[in-house]
Amino acid sequence: MVTAVSLFTGCGGSDFGLHQAGVEVKFANDVLPYARDVYLANLPETDYQVNDVADIESFPKADLLVGCYPCQGFSQGGARKADRKVNYLYRQFVRALKEIKPKAFVVENVSGMQRADFSHLLRAQITQFRFCGYRVSWEIMNSADYGTPQERKRILIVGLRSDIGCPFVFPEATHGPKKQSGYVTIREAIGDLPDWPEGEYWTEPFHWYYLSRNRRRDWGETSKTIVSHPRHMPLHPVSPSLTRIHTDKWVWSEDRPARRFSFREAARLQGFPKSMVFPETASLREKYRVVGNAVPPQLFESVSRKIVDIIN
Repeated sequence: MVTAVSLFTGCGGSDFGLHQAGVEVKFANDVLPYARDVYLANLPETDYQVNDVADIESFPKADLLVGCYPCQGFSQGGARKADRKVNYLYRQFVRALKEIKPKAFVVENVSGMQRADFSHLLRAQITQFRFCGYRVSWEIMNSADYGTPQERKRILIVGLRSDIGCPFVFPEATHGPKKQSGYVTIREAIGDLPDWPEGEYWTEPFHWYYLSRNRRRDWGETSKTIVSHPRHMPLHPVSPSLTRIHTDKWVWSEDRPARRFSFREAARLQGFPKSMVFPETASLREKYRVVGNAVPPQLFESVSRKIVDIIN
């Protein structure tokens, strides 16, 4: 069986995808204790350590190294500062890559990494990966194209060790208008859940900034991007629609209750299974946080399966 080491793991979106692709995750790591709680409640066989990756002295050997290092410095919803320390956590990933020397690696981050003001950081990472002895390719992928009920564009960087002769080709989209399967809709993902799940959704009033753009999609559409901050979570379709008044101002079309997606609905829209368990060891804000920071499992599964076919 193909084995993996997972860094910057969060609550396990990447690792759910790895498991679906038949990969055994030997080791996982993050700094958030509640991320570990959620992970182990659903994937209990992995050795999951909660600490700063810089404090890990050695890593277990594995066939595959995966990492989803934090993206606040690149994210459209983050600080968007190219000099933030968080932007250089890839150096810890490079350290692990040099030690483990896996057959392949996968990195996931926000698509904003390829914008002009951050492209030097993307180039720096790719250069480092190549110096480590890997042939590197990258692509912007939309999770909706691979069966996630949400529009979420991410950059995937894949490296194959130079002694592996087969090149890596990113998987073709499996869902969409011209595919065998259509996009997975909000209704398909959360239609069985109650409309007003008390205690599971953020009830803070809608600030003017929230109403500066349309944050609602209907039942038959895919969701807008799920975020980690509950205040900015997209609207549930039970809410009235929004009407554009002018640039950066939208108003409710009807005077009736509205709400954001709950953390449980957000997890479904991220592509996590309906059986997903969330231990009652954290605040509502923390539940939203670990869900919003996750990688859609279907996206990681699609890439991982291609890698397993090459290195197994």
